[in-house]
Amino acid sequence: MAIIEIKVPAIGESITEVTLGKWLKNDGDIVAVDDPICEFESDKANMELPAEVAGKLTLIAKEGDDLAIGSVIASIDTDAAGQSGSSKPAKSTPDTTKEKPVDTVQKAAVSTETYASGHPSPAAAKLMSERNISASEISGTGRDGRITKEDVMKVGADKSVAVVPETTTASQDTKTALAFSRSIRREKMSRMRRTIATRLVSAKNNTAMLTTFNEVDLTEVMALRDKYQDRFVAKYGIKLGFMSLFAKACAQALMEMPEVNAMIDGNDIIYHDYADISIAISTPSGLVVPPVHNVESLNFAEIEKEIKKLADKARAGKLTLEEMSGGTFTITNGGVFGSMMSTPIINEPQSAILGMHAIQQRPMAINGEVKIRPMMYLALSYDHRIIDGSSSVTFLVKVKKFLEDPMTLLMGI
Repeated sequence: MAIIEIKVPAIGESITEVTLGKWLKNDGDIVAVDDPICEFESDKANMELPAEVAGKLTLIAKEGDDLAIGSVIASIDTDAAGQSGSSKPAKSTPDTTKEKPVDTVQKAAVSTETYASGHPSPAAAKLMSERNISASEISGTGRDGRITKEDVMKVGADKSVAVVPETTTASQDTKTALAFSRSIRREKMSRMRRTIATRLVSAKNNTAMLTTFNEVDLTEVMALRDKYQDRFVAKYGIKLGFMSLFAKACAQALMEMPEVNAMIDGNDIIYHDYADISIAISTPSGLVVPPVHNVESLNFAEIEKEIKKLADKARAGKLTLEEMSGGTFTITNGGVFGSMMSTPIINEPQSAILGMHAIQQRPMAINGEVKIRPMMYLALSYDHRIIDGSSSVTFLVKVKKFLEDPMTLLMGI
């Protein structure tokens, strides 16, 4: 008997421990080479672990366990590689003996087409758990038959339109009981949520953080989008959003004010001649901030495509550690959730973060006249150890001017 131990692999230089998020196979299952057997949660991203060899799987670690790199989580008996998923002999049915071998071959062919078929992505698995939906209820439309978050949402939508039975006295009593319920539940924090919590506290404790505010009139930005949107989509296949315009405005301001684009390293200050702007993306596991590299050198379409790619991968739990690393400045948009004003926390080791907020139609005094304009409050949180108050205000004023006259972005002036 050849028993192969399955261990937690080395994921990245800074990662020494992971959490076993979910087993994708059951104890005793027969697995093939490269079959995904579990999902790990690291400090920065989730990843699937494929089977190194084929054989019978024996689980050792449990879901939710915190595991050091190199820990044994399972074993595979390679002598069982040729076995089927069931040890029971097939029953003899004379009337269908000629058809059974064909069926078996066809099913085997289907099952070996891809190991991803029928398996949910991390985001889909979380949503399935929340909505109590099993994989048997879903037909995966993702790559190689993978169940995506959209597949789960569609099943949930179908369920939501089901006929609701007439309310009975018993159901009314149940609702009344739930309304006065005092039950609690305890859940272990995900590794990503724990990491986020640690980093936020660190940023509050280890930086001299202040926030300065301004407001921007987005009349010209909205007019630009309205005028060129159709041609933009026709040429690039993606919409011109607000984020690319804000990212470009910040990148140009960062090139003019390198201290806002710098970071402290011990007794040194590291300056960057490029703007790698981290974009805050909300996912089922928490907030992630993958950077778009060299924003100062990209056009609007390139920025939009990169943001969409990162957002799609983040929500599917497929961001790599490399895609999560780096960044010299961060933008977060609380406006998509309706936030009117907030003080964002610095994304260490960066020195500043821009907070966008909801656009509101407000009366403004324009050249002695009151006009209704689409206004947004901007917030810049910054580390006062490296960025002076005058620099923070000047930076925010530059961003405001670029957005109120977006042609300056196109002309680079």
